[in-house]
Amino acid sequence: MSDARGQWKNTILAGLANYIDAGSIVSGSAALALWVEQYHLSTQFVGLLGAFSANAISAGVGALVGGRLCDRVGRKKIYQYDMLFYAFGMLWLVFAMQPWMIVVGFVLVGLAVGADIPASWSLIAEMAPDGARGRHSGVAQVLWYLGPVVVLLLSLALAPLGVLGARIVFAHLAVVALALTALRARMLESARWERAAAARTVAPAGAAPVAASVHELFSPRHIRAMLFLVGMYGLWNLWAGTNGFFFPFILRTVGSQSQAMSVALQAGGFTVSMLSIGLVFMRLSDRVNQRALFVAASLIQIGGMALLALFPLTLPVAMVYLFLTQFGGGFGQQSFFQLWSAELFPTLLRATAQGLTFAVVRIGLGLWSFFVPVLTATGFATLAWILTGFLVASGLVGLVWAPRHEGKTLEQIEAERASAS
Repeated sequence: MSDARGQWKNTILAGLANYIDAGSIVSGSAALALWVEQYHLSTQFVGLLGAFSANAISAGVGALVGGRLCDRVGRKKIYQYDMLFYAFGMLWLVFAMQPWMIVVGFVLVGLAVGADIPASWSLIAEMAPDGARGRHSGVAQVLWYLGPVVVLLLSLALAPLGVLGARIVFAHLAVVALALTALRARMLESARWERAAAARTVAPAGAAPVAASVHELFSPRHIRAMLFLVGMYGLWNLWAGTNGFFFPFILRTVGSQSQAMSVALQAGGFTVSMLSIGLVFMRLSDRVNQRALFVAASLIQIGGMALLALFPLTLPVAMVYLFLTQFGGGFGQQSFFQLWSAELFPTLLRATAQGLTFAVVRIGLGLWSFFVPVLTATGFATLAWILTGFLVASGLVGLVWAPRHEGKTLEQIEAERASAS
């Protein structure tokens, strides 16, 4: 196998963590209205599911622990085995017969997904050829949106089966996780991590240590980087998490759309995102002004979200909203967070920093998720304006502080950041 083919294969196998992550989120969202009807779940319990789903708190905790382990023992050990834990958690959702079993399943799945994200994203950045990091990161983001498309289309096809259809969708994710475990067993460890770990091991007494201590994250340059990432991505993720987990539910309860129509609309939106990543982010992020690209994506999303705040939630409004927000989102915050969170930190702190920032973002989303059902019930226009505000704030953070890393190697970026601190 040529080096190029091997690099793309590694990117796909690592990036399938995104497929698993997003598939878990959206499979839960597609099943949410069905569970509400079958188990007569309260608004508070719906908020609890959103808070502890793979979308939020449990994923944040998993990322925090998994990210640190990735830097200490290597990427391969984490991403190879955590999918077994994921499959175990998903089986709780497949066979859930009581509401508490759904909560247990979501927590276990979220922990596994969270642990896998920093391992996979670090591996993709470290194995990508110089000058093509954006392209390889983009493939992982395409897989992030492919997961929801497959899950939603399966949910649509299986809609007549009700809750049984949701169980089949969850079972498909468990099978993917087991297959991914087998395929990842043949992957190699990150050469950049191996070199950095070896340098730390053989460093002579009195030499400056390789940055590997958690305390190093609290140096001024790393604190600034983490605050930027949490602000830019965290504010956006409050919008995205609400959209990803609750949008089908909102369409049914506020927009009076059928389960099939709400699922079909969201699948179409994610397809637009994949096209946006392929046609815009993968083509341009390694070559053009990344800050300008980010701001353009933010403006498009703000325009789409404002439609829901200004107009009734009719089917045409929902379709335009989905097109604008998903097209802008394809080359916006999600894609740049994966790219920048890998670039802004040295190798032996990369996954730790990604895990920490990802944890803060997801736990923040979990806390916010407690209030989404209540806000929806008391007035959707208020929620829509709040979500628009999140997108505006995220865009402003990127406008002021987004880095310019296009065309630079990881080593060049690290040298520039070290000299500037």
